[in-house]
Amino acid sequence: MSHRPGSGLAAVSTALLAMSRRLEVRDVLKTIVASARELLDAEYAALGVPDDHGGFAQFVVDGVSDAQWKAIGPLPRQHGILASMLRDAKPERLADVRKDPRFEGWPSAHPDMSDFLGLPIKDGEETMGALFLANKRCPKPQGGCGFTEEDEELLGILAQHAAIALTNARLYERSRELTIAEERSRLAHELHDAVSQKLFSLRLTAQAAAALVDRDPARAKGELQQVAALAAEAADELRAAVVELRPAALDEDGLVNTLRTQIQVLDRAHSARVTFDTCGIRALPAAQEEALLRVAQEALHNALRHSGAARVDVALIRRGQGAVLSVTDDGKGFEPRTVRRAGRHLGLVSMRDRASGVGGRLKVESAPGRGTTVEMEVPGG
Repeated sequence: MSHRPGSGLAAVSTALLAMSRRLEVRDVLKTIVASARELLDAEYAALGVPDDHGGFAQFVVDGVSDAQWKAIGPLPRQHGILASMLRDAKPERLADVRKDPRFEGWPSAHPDMSDFLGLPIKDGEETMGALFLANKRCPKPQGGCGFTEEDEELLGILAQHAAIALTNARLYERSRELTIAEERSRLAHELHDAVSQKLFSLRLTAQAAAALVDRDPARAKGELQQVAALAAEAADELRAAVVELRPAALDEDGLVNTLRTQIQVLDRAHSARVTFDTCGIRALPAAQEEALLRVAQEALHNALRHSGAARVDVALIRRGQGAVLSVTDDGKGFEPRTVRRAGRHLGLVSMRDRASGVGGRLKVESAPGRGTTVEMEVPGG
């Protein structure tokens, strides 16, 4: 394969590495198509992922301009050669696709194509999609196909790795969806348990104040002061929830700046003093940065809502190739064993799961009257 620049080992390696570096399904599809077209020096390439209704859920092309693709119209249906490839799940190599008896034409804006190479992308027995190439850029034998058996073998290797990349991307997107659902569920419970209860108490207190205005103004004044206090607490709860609902923006701002911004907001929203200190932090793997952020949020939540602390100090420092996060408060503390027996985990299970999920460790030190320190270490990358 080394006699053609596009089919060398380096080109194959580049194509496979490009696919493995993408996580979003759409990005993986685009990379597969672009890699296949460049590798086999074709004028056009496409990849179709079938839906359950006789059409394509996704159809990605390379070699066609945006204006031309728009003029072509709706996504193709599964008919003709495309349907045959998906149904029979076998390679197709044609000297002229237009002369094949299964050819059913194409829209007027569609580019003209002649020689054709197509392969299914399979994961076990499942056909995940079909990869198509057209118009090989080379002198073609009389009445023959520009795509060779060698090209078909090379595209087969690419299709096998494409199946792996697509499977990984689907798993990643599913995992992200589950994480988002878990976060929404947790925040929903939190809003119900905290804000809803305070608003309910606020309403009852306001009703009591209204009933006392005429016959006992002094008591009514006390109830109204309680209304103001409850309203302030509810506002604090909502502010903290809004901070957690915001995207972490780790990709844009990095872990240090994201943490600093959130801690500044919490410092303004709560009566406790909340500080942040950092030293020597370098970029960490994305999963580790997200886990550190979520553990910091959970530990801050516990300290500000449950501990009665006057001060909460957050530190993020470098340790070897990794980092150590610590969240320390001067609150009332607790007995960890008693908390576990009572079933009140204060998010400890969630924090430990996040730490272990990225190869890190979590340590919690606390005692009644002596505050709490949550420490998480990650190995880096």
